[in-house]
This record gives sequence, C-alpha cells and structure tokens, in this order.
Amino acid sequence: MASGLSSRVISRNITRTIRGPWNFVAGKRCLPVDSSGSMKVIEPASGELLCGVPISGTEEVNRAVGVAKGVFATWSKLSGREGGEKLLRAGQIIRENLEDISRLEVQDTGKPIWEARLDITSCPDALEYYGGLAPCIVGQHVPLPGGSFAMVQKEPLGVIGGVGAWNFPMQTCIWKVAPALACGNTFVYKPSQFTPVTAVTLGEVLADAGVPDGVYNVVQGEGQTGAYLCEHPDVAKLSFTGSVPTGTKVMTAGAQDIKSVTLELGGKSPLIIFPDADVKNAVKATLMANFLSQGQVCSNGTRVFVHRSIAAEFLKQLVTATEKLKIGDPFAEDTTVGATIHEDHARKVLSYVDSARQEGATVLCGGERVLLKGKLAGGWYLSPAVLTDCRDDMKVVQEEVFGSVASVLEFDTEEEAVKRANDTKFGLAGAVFTKDIQRGHRVANAIEAGTVWINTYNLYPTEVPFGGYKQSGIGRENGLTAVDYFTQTRTIYVEMGDVDCGLLYQD
Repeated sequence: MASGLSSRVISRNITRTIRGPWNFVAGKRCLPVDSSGSMKVIEPASGELLCGVPISGTEEVNRAVGVAKGVFATWSKLSGREGGEKLLRAGQIIRENLEDISRLEVQDTGKPIWEARLDITSCPDALEYYGGLAPCIVGQHVPLPGGSFAMVQKEPLGVIGGVGAWNFPMQTCIWKVAPALACGNTFVYKPSQFTPVTAVTLGEVLADAGVPDGVYNVVQGEGQTGAYLCEHPDVAKLSFTGSVPTGTKVMTAGAQDIKSVTLELGGKSPLIIFPDADVKNAVKATLMANFLSQGQVCSNGTRVFVHRSIAAEFLKQLVTATEKLKIGDPFAEDTTVGATIHEDHARKVLSYVDSARQEGATVLCGGERVLLKGKLAGGWYLSPAVLTDCRDDMKVVQEEVFGSVASVLEFDTEEEAVKRANDTKFGLAGAVFTKDIQRGHRVANAIEAGTVWINTYNLYPTEVPFGGYKQSGIGRENGLTAVDYFTQTRTIYVEMGDVDCGLLYQD
C-alpha cells in the first residue's frame, strides 16, 4: 500500500460490530446535535431489535452540509492523482476487512453471507475504478479559426446530497460516493432507516485512507431527514436510489433550486426466452433475475416471457431448481434464501401472490412464509414463488413486487414478445436468451430499458453505466458516464485576433 503501513494498522478504526454513535460528521462518529426521536432498527434474520438510531433534524443536516461545504474548497483543489490515491487506498482497506464488513451487511439486510461478500467486493471495485480514473478527469482544448481557441473544463459541483436504498446498503452508497469524490465534490449521505450500519463504516474506511475530515458525512433518519437534505440550499446535486414515489419527491425538492438530480428507481423488467435458448442457462438466469437478495432487487426480470414451444420444459426445470433453494440462517454458508427486510414488506410480497391467485394465476411453488426455529423464529422468510397462467393485465405483472415472485408468461412471436415487454411504465433493465446473434442484438435494441443483457442477467460491472428509461429514473451511475453527472462544464473562449462585431462598429 502507498502508506507502507500494515493492514492491522491501516484498519485500526474499522468497526466490526454493530455500535453507535450513528452519524459520521467531520471525520468521526457522533450523535446529532438535535434529534426528533429514535428509529428502531430490526434485524431481519431474527425479527429482534438490532439497534436504536437517533433521528437527525434540521440542525444536524445543516451542520453536516456546512462541514462538507467548508472542506470543499480544499478537497476540490487536490489533483486527481492525490484524491484518487486515497480512493484506491480505501478500496484496499475494504478488501482487507471484507469478511467483517460483509457480516455487518448481513445483520443489516438479512441476505445470505455469500451474497453479502459479492456485494461488498463490488465496493472496492468502484473505489478503485474511480480512484484510477480521477487523474483522467480533464477538459478539452478546442482549436478555432484564426488561432483562437476554447478551453472546456470539467469542474466539481460542490456538496452532493445522497439518499440510499436498503437492499444493497454499502454498494448503492459507494456507487454515488466514489465518482462524486473522484470529481472533487464532497458528500452528505442519508442511508435507509432500515439499514443504517455500513454507511458509517464507509466513513471510517475513508478516514483511515486519508480522506480529509468532512469530505464524506452521514446523517441518519427517516423520510423527513432526507427531505431536509434534499431541500438544503447549499446542496448542489441530489442522487437517490429507491422507489418511484420517493424519487418524485426528491426531484420536486431539487426543482426548487434547479439542482442536478440523478434517480435510480424501480423496475418491472422483462426476460425473454426464445425457443433456441439454452434452457439450463435460461433457468439459472431466471433464478438470478428473481431470487437474489430475496427478490429485493430493482432490476429484477420478474416478467419472464417464454416461447410457448419450450414453456413446459422450462417451467419443469425452473420449479425443480427453485424448490432446491435452501431457506435459512443468513450466516450459514449453504443458505441460498435469507430473510425479507421486515414484516410489513413481507406481508406486501405475500399479498401479491394472493392477488395473483385471485386473478387466475397458478402458483407452481412457494409464495408462503417459512417459520424457522430458535433465534430465527421472528424473521420473515418467504419461499420463492413461481407463477404461471399469468396475463399482462394482472397486478402482479404490472406492479413492482420487490420480492421473490417470478411471473411466467408465454408468447408466440418475436414481435409479440417485444411489444408486451415494452408495455410498462418502467424501463430499468431487460434480457434476451437466444443462440441467434442477430435476433439477440435486434431484440436487445428494441427493449426500452437502460440495461439489456444477452444470455445472462443481473451483472453490474463498475465499468459500464447503469440507469433507467421512463419511470425507472434519470441519469446514470457507474462507468465514464457517471463523471458527467458529478461535474459541471465551463467553457473559456480565447480570442487571438481583433473583435469582429460585423456592422455594429464602423472605424
């Protein structure tokens, strides 16, 4: 590592257990200077109280934004290489503490430990990508007639306000923070009230990596705390991951001061499987597209369109694979399905299965609460559901379930599949399974979505942009494209000759 310090010394401050204080402002954990009460955070795996977290009010949001604004002048003046080195170091610290941070993520979310490891591994990927990219965030020199020229500069925006989701708490945070800091911005982040833990852990990581105090700050709270942050006049940009209704509120708040806004919202993505597809791979992708993180993934391919000629075989293999999934303790290495985030959400998911039955769908497997024993008895564990006999107008097919419910629909022609796939207000993702390369590209380009996979599903390499069409959001995260959403452009025109004002001036 650049500092020459050992992993033990570098990681001396990284918290390995759930503890407070819960905010992170000016480089340290702290309690809010004001609080309107406390949030009860429930451990999904057990249904028991994990911790109590004070809710930040206006004074605390003002303090965090003020600290971030105060350090912006210093941070934004560092060279890309200097700032980038600190992000690279932060990525290395996470890799050295991967198991500890992954276990914190399991306690926070209820997802299986093997999934949490994959999620946390993606975090240093992003920090290292943008840390390496930071020195390359440069402008342009544009030659113009007569020896004149223009300089086009990329400049940071200022203080970024971020509001995150509970399904991938640390990943969604770092997808915002890494490019923002690489571009020279500072950050104030509000995690979901359901998963407050690892956003503060990231603060400790960045502090140990040498990022100056106040560059990254965390304020905890519920919706009102997020509203204070979004409405703050000193916040230059808002970046939000979550539901469409909340995204609408964030966009409305940003409009008051004409803030830049990036929104990564919901989805109801199509997965189209043609008769020449490799059925085994299509089944594996359907599991990836519906049952990862208990189905709580915005890009999930929950509308599974299968060609009628292979539907019976596909369903047979899918149900067999789904019934083999092991529901259990998220910390057990062989668990494939963990706990739903909380009781209210679990009941909502089950209500979609009930409504599907009432509208004529057939539940081939799953769709029930699974009661575990001992310390896990209070958790909400749901068996992954496969529905068939579905129609496009069903509630379960039209609305985002955000749970382990796969709706299988049959089709006859390519044109029909594409038309039905696009018949949605969402446009986050989609996929096509076929061995015909021409059809694969043709259909991928016809699907109205920000990300389309061919013969795979739910992969998110940091190098490529991610975001949605239609009500799935605006703007993009990841890849080179994210730089455009965390910078503003200044053009300086240099005239090397006399001013030419046409007929306005007669000598």
